[in-house]
Amino acid sequence: MSAPGDLRIEDITILFRGRQGPVTALPPTTLHLAPGSFTALIGPSGCGKSSLLNAIAGFLVPASGTIRLDGAPVTGPSARIGLIFQHYALFPWFTALGNVRFALRRFGLPRTEEIARARAALAEVGLGAHERKFPQQLSGGMRQRVAIARTFAGAPQVLLLDEPFAALDAQTRRGMQELMLEVWARHSATVLFVTHDVDEALLLADRVYLMSAGPGRLIADYVLAQPRPRSLTQDGGALLAIREEILARLHPQPSAAPSRSPGIVATCPERSQP
Repeated sequence: MSAPGDLRIEDITILFRGRQGPVTALPPTTLHLAPGSFTALIGPSGCGKSSLLNAIAGFLVPASGTIRLDGAPVTGPSARIGLIFQHYALFPWFTALGNVRFALRRFGLPRTEEIARARAALAEVGLGAHERKFPQQLSGGMRQRVAIARTFAGAPQVLLLDEPFAALDAQTRRGMQELMLEVWARHSATVLFVTHDVDEALLLADRVYLMSAGPGRLIADYVLAQPRPRSLTQDGGALLAIREEILARLHPQPSAAPSRSPGIVATCPERSQP
């Protein structure tokens, strides 16, 4: 039996209604996220990244295919799957502590245990001294810390992140990336991280998938073995070479096709990962 957090997306298709009939948001897609892995997904706007996340989270029903977590079909939202958005999604009428406690109500915990777990989650992200502040009293980075604490307080086995740091300034963003890695390492959740930032994906993930323009297909698969914390210039610039290749694929030049970087695994558009 595999460890908890084994996520398998098998040949799913996502369709939306259009004026002239169904519109394909995501063509048949197969993906396997190993337990405890950190996977990044990069692609142009409108390629279906967020639609895929929403399907995994149980908010969208695929037109075909299956999504399974530890062998069980995902048929709707579940406490086993957490989702962190770009825009925090905090309740302005709750304090930081209240926002985290609200996420724990589904578990029916005794009040003292609920408060203790919420406080522990806030302390883990460095906000133990700010539990009584309301979202409007917190900076953007602090609000996202509350969102991270709220999600991890429920101990999800899978964590989905939809460009969670895109609205932050560069310095705050880097700090949040480091915090994300620390919290992920302690909880061992399976992570699928959607981003437009190639550097962010290379610094954080074990594996990076690249999607084509919408309707998006998986067109490349990069396995990253470099130890963390990472620098783009380590290993003789190997990550820089991967970065340039990804950018070339995202923004192809008519006159030349990108060459493969040594030691990189890729999947072609017609081939699904087993």
